[in-house]
Amino acid sequence: MAQDLPYPTDVQAISDSHEQSADSDNVIDGPGPPAEWPDRRRPGRLSTVDPALLPLLRHPVESTPTQRLSARHHRPALTAFVTDGASERALKDGLADAIAGTPDIRRGGVRTAIAAMQHAITPNVLIVDITDEDQPLTALAQLANVVEPDACVLVIGETDGVDFYREVTRSLGANDYFRKPLTNDKVLKIVAPLVAGNAPTIDDVRGGGLVVVTGVRGGVGATTLAVNLAGHFGVSMRRHTVLLDPDIHLGDAAFQLNVKPGPGLRMALETPDRIDALLAERAAQPAADRLHVLSGEEGLAAKLNYAGGGTDSLMAALRRRYNFIIADVPFRPGPLHDDLLKQPHQRVLVMSPTLSSVRAMLRLLPVSTKTAEGTKRPVIVLNRMGTPGSLTRREVEEALALKVDVAIPDQPRQVATAATMGELTLTGKSAIRTGILELARHVASAGLLDSPVESGSPQVAPSARSAWRLFRRKS
Repeated sequence: MAQDLPYPTDVQAISDSHEQSADSDNVIDGPGPPAEWPDRRRPGRLSTVDPALLPLLRHPVESTPTQRLSARHHRPALTAFVTDGASERALKDGLADAIAGTPDIRRGGVRTAIAAMQHAITPNVLIVDITDEDQPLTALAQLANVVEPDACVLVIGETDGVDFYREVTRSLGANDYFRKPLTNDKVLKIVAPLVAGNAPTIDDVRGGGLVVVTGVRGGVGATTLAVNLAGHFGVSMRRHTVLLDPDIHLGDAAFQLNVKPGPGLRMALETPDRIDALLAERAAQPAADRLHVLSGEEGLAAKLNYAGGGTDSLMAALRRRYNFIIADVPFRPGPLHDDLLKQPHQRVLVMSPTLSSVRAMLRLLPVSTKTAEGTKRPVIVLNRMGTPGSLTRREVEEALALKVDVAIPDQPRQVATAATMGELTLTGKSAIRTGILELARHVASAGLLDSPVESGSPQVAPSARSAWRLFRRKS
């Protein structure tokens, strides 16, 4: 029997494996699958790492568990968006000694910041001006969707009131809110230390949200839905997203995106004391600019020496880096899957229109309501609806005695073609794309004080907003 290939046992090894990938004719080094990893989208070519990411992958990493994400070398120290000259002058004068060179201060409000951050690297400190914005809280929520969760966000504006301040800092998780006029003294005392890296320690991680997708039984299409949901957030919505597949032996999520799995996931689960946000990012393989995949493909005889509580460290690190963590986690008794199923902010249960799926759903529903935010009913997805000889939606709902949240029709040819080519099924106008968009609205909805109520859109109770903060507040 062939011996299992060794895998890196420290942080530097992952960095070295990425370094080797740049020097081996576009082949990413690592255990598990063969070195010749064909790119199904371009026959005859090998998968490549995005050249824009190579400087990050080559950058040496310290193995200190407490290393802050802000230490990543490629992140700007500060980017500010202000609407008036007085605020711009106050920032320039107050930050003269904190930043080498001219600070990056741009004219524009929060909408300008949203447009810029969709394509720019998130800075360590981001300052946004909400002056003259009709719906400032909604705009800030939209901004949070395109910046990394650990960004230190400072908000300035003309709105006064305790309720507004609490909504910005507690519900949205912004670091602070300043009412204009912005003075040199205020910038020097509060903003400059943050830019210089002397921010207070972080006592609570309130960053990205974990969405766990679980198929009630095999073959219902849970992995395909998880892949496309992550693709929607990361590619279409340009939110920093990671797709997590904990099955290190037979996981299929990376294969569906034409991404070669790496050794980082196994290392993170076996040595959680070494994982941090920077290592978590390097362990995940890029599928797109803002979509990464964290998975593994170990030999079938390899045993995972899972360290108890390993998922806690991994989730904490991922939440500092990504807005959304989409995990494909089947119901499988064992410490790893048990830990993952206890941590989500939202559970998604996927079923097919068959009696066996109905039976499995009825058994899983009572044990699938506990989340990180308390008791919450999971989102129920009826996939492959319309399969010949299957139950109708009405029959499924009557058997479950509750309504299905999302129904996605069966389109085997489109799904099979996308899986073969290593692509998403979200292209063009299709019923699958409509279903994914509806599912995304369910798992990403949030209610704010100034947000209009849209007909048919799901709402989140105010008590749930503070538990899943859009920015990760530093205190």
